[in-house]
Amino acid sequence: MARLDGRIALVTGATGWIGRAVAAGLAREGATVVVVGRSVARAQAVMADIRTDVPGADLEPLACDLSLQSSIRSAVDQFRSRHGRLDVLVNAAGVFRKERHETAEGLELTFATNVMSYYLVTGLLLDDLRKEASAALPSRVINIASKYGNVRIPFDDLQTATGKYSFLRSTPPTMLGRVLLTQEFAARLRGTGVVVNAVHPGLVKNTGLLQDVGGPFRWITNTLGKSAEKAADTPLWLATSPETAGLTGKLWAGRKELPTPGMGSDPEARRRLWDACAGLAGNDFR
Repeated sequence: MARLDGRIALVTGATGWIGRAVAAGLAREGATVVVVGRSVARAQAVMADIRTDVPGADLEPLACDLSLQSSIRSAVDQFRSRHGRLDVLVNAAGVFRKERHETAEGLELTFATNVMSYYLVTGLLLDDLRKEASAALPSRVINIASKYGNVRIPFDDLQTATGKYSFLRSTPPTMLGRVLLTQEFAARLRGTGVVVNAVHPGLVKNTGLLQDVGGPFRWITNTLGKSAEKAADTPLWLATSPETAGLTGKLWAGRKELPTPGMGSDPEARRRLWDACAGLAGNDFR
């Protein structure tokens, strides 16, 4: 991995175990890391924890409720008031719910956090990512996603508003959605010096993401899962390594490219999801 001295990184979901491990790794390589949490207090608690492992880490808190577009826009404005560019963006936020909830803005919570936040955070920060990017020294976007099997996105019911709501109905399509957004951002940013990739971290112990789901899912994850530090290896490799500087639009696990079967290789599905997100956000990013 290459040193990141003088580089600026922002990590969403940094109060979760994978996000915290990625933030710590970026700080260890010398980056200034903006730690995004639901509150400044939560971000500062993670920063104190990181500094026990990385003394002198250059960390900044940023409060944001990633389920709310208004909060995302406010957080981006705050980031811009402090920094003139962004070199590494890691989208690691996520929720897994067994019951349907709507945000104050009227969007289903899982879709709003797992898909819309990835679209809106990345889109709003495009100018910052492009500002000093080049082929030799690219800016990098890493989206934590997942292998998705035979899942398809229900474009006629993106927010799981009909039928019986369940974790298995709502969450897997959002993981596919992250892969599709990764591919579409990569295609739109080709030649700008910004590379965009997705990572399947696998099962990770004690993330807290399955706290609400519970039952066998949480037991399997905590029994068979890897540590957050091991899960963070591929995101950090994509964020820092010279050998990944030209890689974009791919899904990775264990530093190896994964196939994106089914809808994950459908350009029309990419465009449909992009258009849906653009409509909900009121922004079609270029």
